[in-house]
Amino acid sequence: MKRRRIFSFIAWIVATVIILTVGVSCNNQSPVVQANANLLVSAATSLKDVLEEVKPLYRQAKSNVNVAYNFGASGALQQQIENGAPADIFVSAAQKQMDALEAKNLILKDTRRHLLTNRLVLIVPNNSFSVTDFTQLTDSTVKKIAIGEPKSVPVGQYTEEAFIKLGILEQIRPKLVLGNNVRQVLAAVESGNADAGVVYTTDAKTSNKVKVVATAAENLHSKIIYPVAVLTNSKNASAAREYVDFLSNNQAKTVFDKYGFGTVQ
Repeated sequence: MKRRRIFSFIAWIVATVIILTVGVSCNNQSPVVQANANLLVSAATSLKDVLEEVKPLYRQAKSNVNVAYNFGASGALQQQIENGAPADIFVSAAQKQMDALEAKNLILKDTRRHLLTNRLVLIVPNNSFSVTDFTQLTDSTVKKIAIGEPKSVPVGQYTEEAFIKLGILEQIRPKLVLGNNVRQVLAAVESGNADAGVVYTTDAKTSNKVKVVATAAENLHSKIIYPVAVLTNSKNASAAREYVDFLSNNQAKTVFDKYGFGTVQ
């Protein structure tokens, strides 16, 4: 009788050890398959081409993360986010819109960083020879000048600042044709519906229908900075942080350089 009890007790100990060992082993193993994550990036229109090229590179690095884009004027995207539109990441073409979201606690402050820089350029149709400088926009031969809407489109904000510094804003105001984003400005010049326009150098590089005739001195406007941040309401904050980190690595920087963006060290 005593032997049975001893054997039963030993068997119980052995079984317990086996169960505990298997449990620890299972806990130490990482899952073989990770659940997919979906990220929605709201980004300035001027980033469309470059971010589309970055997308498959990120997919190679993170095959379980699906990235989708919502492109638009930074001011319009800011309003969408403030009104509760779903998004995980915001990339603005100016600090103003990101500042507004930060003031309302709509971004994760520790994820905000300066991502890119750009330059402001004056463009004309390829067959035009009437304008070679910003000050010539006052000439009577120039009837229409396309710029971004200054209140909601960062390129328009920078353009207005430059015109004020040059002392020509009031003189050319009747000629201004306002676009809802930088690509609308570019399209107006490409089509000949505007005699000249002001865009970023990166947008001018995407077109073979326009030429750059002048680059605005950087002291004529606020420094063009593209900030990026993860949004507070992101449902995939961890994956969103990794995507933001990827945008700052050397692989992404190579693509940004190719399109003419400056990268912030």
